[in-house]
Amino acid sequence: MTKTPSSNPYLPLAAEVVERIDEAPGIFTLRLRLRDPKARAAYQFQPGQFNMLYLFGIGEVAISIVSDPKDPEIIDHTIRAVGRVTKGLVRLGPGATLGLRGPFGRGWPVAEAKGKGLLMVTGGVGCAPTASAIQYAIQRREDYGPLAIAHGVKRPSELIYTERFRSWESAPQTQVLLAAGHAEPGWQGKVGLVTEVLDDVAPEALQGIAMMCGPEVMLQAVAENLMERGAAIENIYVSMERNMQCALGHCGNCQFGKEFLCKDGPVFPYAKVQKLLSVKGY
Repeated sequence: MTKTPSSNPYLPLAAEVVERIDEAPGIFTLRLRLRDPKARAAYQFQPGQFNMLYLFGIGEVAISIVSDPKDPEIIDHTIRAVGRVTKGLVRLGPGATLGLRGPFGRGWPVAEAKGKGLLMVTGGVGCAPTASAIQYAIQRREDYGPLAIAHGVKRPSELIYTERFRSWESAPQTQVLLAAGHAEPGWQGKVGLVTEVLDDVAPEALQGIAMMCGPEVMLQAVAENLMERGAAIENIYVSMERNMQCALGHCGNCQFGKEFLCKDGPVFPYAKVQKLLSVKGY
């Protein structure tokens, strides 16, 4: 269920920074809580949705929600400091206030996936949009079959969620498979592309529901790899990224074909975006 606490979707609500976690150089997680108790009680989201975070006097940015809907009072967002707004957000600490609109978009098919195996494939900081779905499945482990989490990074030093990966790996029927394009001292995962760890994924997870996020070239490569292994295209879902500015489908910045990522996505069945993903520069 999704429930926006404000009757005006354009109006940001005040949110307090409860905790800030440094995940990796330039990547951090802000744990937020809406200041209005009534807004906190009304707020509900689904894994895969996003919020618009507003830094007063600077601007607004779309950020995935990475926490579990079971605890909607604390809303986590993992952020890479790369632009004007995010470089301002990185300076915030506990007690700071920012604006929050949301939740927006279409999330992962966690209800439809019940009783099936799950495969989560991510690249770089792209693991953030799948984090809430992974946490959702971990907290409701009896509702799903085997869970495999495959994550790739360029270098081990770019790995985020180290503690979460350890925690997820300890859950029943759960695999965590990590790959790095270049090895560094102490790295124990596979060296290579994330597609190379698919050989180690449990068959039940490979034939279940796949949820992926990361660079588009990676999404295409993994999806085609999975279909070569017998996965049905209708069981593959991807989370897309574009510059979402209004979150309501009005500004057109996130248009992808006839779809708007902010309201029709960001999660799409792969079959719906497969052809456009193959068009260079689209």
